[in-house]
Amino acid sequence: MTTCPESPLAAPIAPVHERRAGRELVLELVFRPLASALVPVLVRARIPPPAVVLANTVAGLGAALALARGELMLAAVLVQVKTLLDNADGQLARATGQVSLSGRYLDTEADLVVNAALFLALARVTGQPWLALGSFVALTLVLAVDFNMSELYRDAHRVERHAPAALHGRVERVLERAYRILFAPQDRAIRAFSRARLERIVGGPPTEAVASAYNDRVTVTLLANLGLSTQLTALGLCLALEIPDVYLWLTIGCLALLPALQLRRERLARSALARSRAG
Repeated sequence: MTTCPESPLAAPIAPVHERRAGRELVLELVFRPLASALVPVLVRARIPPPAVVLANTVAGLGAALALARGELMLAAVLVQVKTLLDNADGQLARATGQVSLSGRYLDTEADLVVNAALFLALARVTGQPWLALGSFVALTLVLAVDFNMSELYRDAHRVERHAPAALHGRVERVLERAYRILFAPQDRAIRAFSRARLERIVGGPPTEAVASAYNDRVTVTLLANLGLSTQLTALGLCLALEIPDVYLWLTIGCLALLPALQLRRERLARSALARSRAG
């Protein structure tokens, strides 16, 4: 479901294949092992990571085209190919020492393009454009919350990050500018909302213990399992079963889980605050 780590205006990119705070089961059990098997082949063929990003984008756009034509099974297969390649590019970059900000920006922005194309195709094939639009917005928000909650967890629990190399080239500057326009505002809004809710409970800056309780592992694990690999797997299953409209409703349902998760985080923060005062 992305920007310069030094920037105070937006969240840093989480390394593509670095362990996230929460485990996404579909990724860990299916796509990561398959990508790990594919990477040595890509290394021997001397295929650079950006080429794999472009290949997964082509596969995703091909899936959208097939879906728009009503070729649901072909679209389902291409969506899984896109997901496999999407998980292979980061592993390839790490294996060859080519992890860079440019690659991270490109990967994130390519995913957005593919997601938009897939939901346009879903609007066409289901005949429900407004539902497809709502579902696209829901997915975008769910992925953004997943990313930002994982990063906030890292901050609260002092989890080490490995910053990618900045190349400072023209392409990187263009990709960074696009990210700042497309993604940075929602990252700022999500983090500001999370911080404001916590400070309202505490009545000011939280202690480390309260912040740790508020940014808990269960929340990030649940959100991780609403991530893009899981989303595209669910889409592929719905397409294979010829029920694409069901996927649109599933995505709306994922969005409906966010308020419940936030209320749970706030309850944990209140409990931690009460324990600290009692102690």
